[in-house]
Amino acid sequence: MDDDELITAAAGGDDGALRVLYSRHAPWLASRLGRVLPAAAVEDVLQETFVAVWQGASRYRPDGRAGAWLWGIAKRQAALWLRRTGRPPLPPVDTIAPEDPESAAVDRVEIAEAVASLSDEEQRLWRLLFEQDRSVADVARRLGVPEGTVKSRAYRIRRLLRAALRQGGA
Repeated sequence: MDDDELITAAAGGDDGALRVLYSRHAPWLASRLGRVLPAAAVEDVLQETFVAVWQGASRYRPDGRAGAWLWGIAKRQAALWLRRTGRPPLPPVDTIAPEDPESAAVDRVEIAEAVASLSDEEQRLWRLLFEQDRSVADVARRLGVPEGTVKSRAYRIRRLLRAALRQGGA
């Protein structure tokens, strides 16, 4: 089922559809929420987000992208949490400017080059684990390997990237 069908099913009371939506979207939503919320609040806001999805699924119109709709709900839930607790949001990681913007751009290029030097399998693991912020268990399931293998490969990849970045002058 695609996301639009899952949301329609959730609107009809199918909690299994909501679980699938959660497993499909919670990792990247949590990653984005973690940029503006304290780590301890992310899971609470994520849960509130999917309660709001459950309650508002009947109002969803599939003329846009489901992910954008979910992110809009998550942003509103984050704003409500911040208002309730009286806390200011954390600055997004992307807006924390280094002393030298040129240096930051060079660092990004070097990281991209280092990741590009990995094998296809290592790049896939990197994307799932670090870019999409998926759990070790989820990555292991997707790659069809034990969790310990994911952990050891991730450790090896981090070592390789650190070495490549050191050689590049980062």
